[in-house]
Amino acid sequence: MPLPFLTADRTFDEGADDVALPYENRDVWRRPYRPGPWRVGSAAVLLLLAAFVLLAATATVLAGGTGGAVVCALLALVIIVCALRLLRVGAWVSSRGLRRVGFLQTRTYPWNQVVSVRTIQQPVRLLGLPRTVQGQAVVLTPKRQSAPGALISDHSADFLSRPEGFERAADSLEVWADEYATGRRETVA
Repeated sequence: MPLPFLTADRTFDEGADDVALPYENRDVWRRPYRPGPWRVGSAAVLLLLAAFVLLAATATVLAGGTGGAVVCALLALVIIVCALRLLRVGAWVSSRGLRRVGFLQTRTYPWNQVVSVRTIQQPVRLLGLPRTVQGQAVVLTPKRQSAPGALISDHSADFLSRPEGFERAADSLEVWADEYATGRRETVA
């Protein structure tokens, strides 16, 4: 079963320097980077936990307790949904705008509402925990709205111990913003 939210476009990873935005269909929402090992590992652990809970549901059904089995199955479903949502967290782009997907909420900023997307030095949260460390973050400056916080940071679950991946993702987000937000959209051949 293909999971398109787990992979970035292969052309970007192969280093297509001749094309600023190497995507053929720019109307599709895509994450311009791959999810990091911390994010994928956390989702895998959650899915493993869901498998054990489903095994418990099966054992409960075999023992004759249908009420407990239903509760276990619902708990497993919630864990699976959380694991999939965890994999979708990040910054997504298309020709229509920039989307900041969080665990509980998603906010879309149309390109005409984006003033800038830039990389700055600031305190960032380590793996999304309350502890902050000094690092880099890609921040969005929208028109007439409060700043949404960091889109991505070099200490997030996607980029911890992967500085080259962070630089590539930050550059990609900035190129998307330059292409669409500032109105300097070039025609694609």
